[in-house]
Amino acid sequence: MRIAHVMAGARAGGAELFFERLSAAMHAAGDAVLPVVRRDAARAGRMAAAGVAPVELGFGGALDLVTPGRLRRVLREFEPGVVVAWMNRAARAMLPGSWVTAGRLGGYYDLRYYRRCEHLIGNTRGIVAWVREQGWPAGRVHHLPNFAPDLAGAMPARLPAGRVVLALGRLHRNKGFDVLIRAMAGVPEAQLVLAGDGPERGALRALAEAEGIAARVHLLGWRQDTGALLAGCDVLVCSSRHEPLGNVVIEAFSAGRPVVAAAVAGPLEVIDPGRTGLLVPPEDPARLAAAIRTVLGDPGLAAGLAAAGRAEWARSFAEAPVVARWQETLHAMQAAR
Repeated sequence: MRIAHVMAGARAGGAELFFERLSAAMHAAGDAVLPVVRRDAARAGRMAAAGVAPVELGFGGALDLVTPGRLRRVLREFEPGVVVAWMNRAARAMLPGSWVTAGRLGGYYDLRYYRRCEHLIGNTRGIVAWVREQGWPAGRVHHLPNFAPDLAGAMPARLPAGRVVLALGRLHRNKGFDVLIRAMAGVPEAQLVLAGDGPERGALRALAEAEGIAARVHLLGWRQDTGALLAGCDVLVCSSRHEPLGNVVIEAFSAGRPVVAAAVAGPLEVIDPGRTGLLVPPEDPARLAAAIRTVLGDPGLAAGLAAAGRAEWARSFAEAPVVARWQETLHAMQAAR
């Protein structure tokens, strides 16, 4: 197939990371793939190194009248069968053509941006159900999950000595890292390593100081070595208040690391409680601390959770089965037009 993936998102984030992974994986699987991205030298460099050098466009705000025309010219030259618009800004710039248009959603977005799309793709069953509830025909809404690369066997990153609790993600209130820091006051035997950046960085540092655990809270900033960080930790924690999927959970599954997560939409869909991870109520530092202590204090439980998570990754979230589902679905979209 000839597939164009269009992403106009931020410099870092879960959707942006998976966009890069999927573009490279579909290219490796034999498809002709054209990635189109918002100008970003670092992203363009990573994708070129993976064999899928992108076209870079401006993708400005609502007053950007230039990018839609340029995007249409790029697409006409490439002649795709399907164009996938990732997130709102790319969907808004989409123009109809000889290709099938699909919007990919990793959250509960404003569907007005997707009026030019013939199909919608949600990366969780919950998102798909919600889109259908908004009136979209069932046959034009599809569930295609994310995949995580095989992260098992990575060389561990150099992390603080002792037991390590790892969290990954943008430092935003939705991620609940403040809840995790409060929980860590009740896990005195462990270090918290938090990889990510964002508007809450200063507030999280101040909270760690107020809780008296600043020496055990390590803010690393954005990191690309997810596999190495997971290899060096004892447990991965997803403390989100709002998490449609939670890429970090399936990455931990891949790496064979036990997971503790807040029981919100994404983790609830992905985790089988007590088998592939532990779930706790959101906004509950005491219950979160207790679950972390349980995993750190029971090597047998930790190993069992890790093994079951790894098996679930291989069955549902590894590259090969997920790319095959994407190929089958996009081919069916094109054939049905």
